[in-house]
Amino acid sequence: MIFNSYLFLLAFLPLVLVGFAILVRMNAGAAVIGFLCLASLLFYSAWNPAYLPLLLGSICLNYLHGRLIMAGGAPWRLVLLWSGVSLNLGLLGYYKYANFFLASVTEVSGRDFAGLDIILPLAISFFTFQQIAYLVDTYRGLCEERSFGRYLLFVGFFPQLIAGPIVHHKEMMPQFNLASINRQLDVKITHGIIFLVVGLAKKVLIADSLAPYAIDVFDVQQAPVFADAWLGTLSYTLQLYFDFSGYTDMAIGIAL
Repeated sequence: MIFNSYLFLLAFLPLVLVGFAILVRMNAGAAVIGFLCLASLLFYSAWNPAYLPLLLGSICLNYLHGRLIMAGGAPWRLVLLWSGVSLNLGLLGYYKYANFFLASVTEVSGRDFAGLDIILPLAISFFTFQQIAYLVDTYRGLCEERSFGRYLLFVGFFPQLIAGPIVHHKEMMPQFNLASINRQLDVKITHGIIFLVVGLAKKVLIADSLAPYAIDVFDVQQAPVFADAWLGTLSYTLQLYFDFSGYTDMAIGIAL
């Protein structure tokens, strides 16, 4: 499920927005957090449900490490921090580089390790580094998150889970307090819709329209003529810019 898909725009987002607004009007702070957590997990699992256990496992592991760092004495806090960082980097390294390592071993040894083909989970780099930043902030005393629901939302909030940005706990989570949410809520929703529409236009009307010109040039088997080469290069450059710019605007609008 991507931001410019019919499923997201016509079903998922309207339902989440309506449910969120109702719970906010009821001043149900805990229910708002729980609802957004559920929506975020549903959004992530829509890509591939097989990725969900890894995300939840990573969240549980880092939440526990954070609590232990908060409760630990001075000598153990640093040990817990480094063990948490090492586990995160080890998990990330396994999924990102195990295939490369196995391919190298296969080439050297002649044994076939194709049956161990490892699929890279969606957004693993983003939620891993975000949680490493959280552990470091917890060690430094910059944040103390004791609510598992709020921590899950911090890591899994769907507008920024798939492609970032990586954010700090102290910057993000105060925005989910009811007082902060209720402050000019109607204005935030209006601005959010504007950002979403502008981002959608950049993505669909500009970036996707330029893609065929770039593909035509880069897919040819022989060297293109001068004018076609420049047209393809310019089209690809603008496509990349408006694709990322459009996604960023949509993510900002949805998060608002």
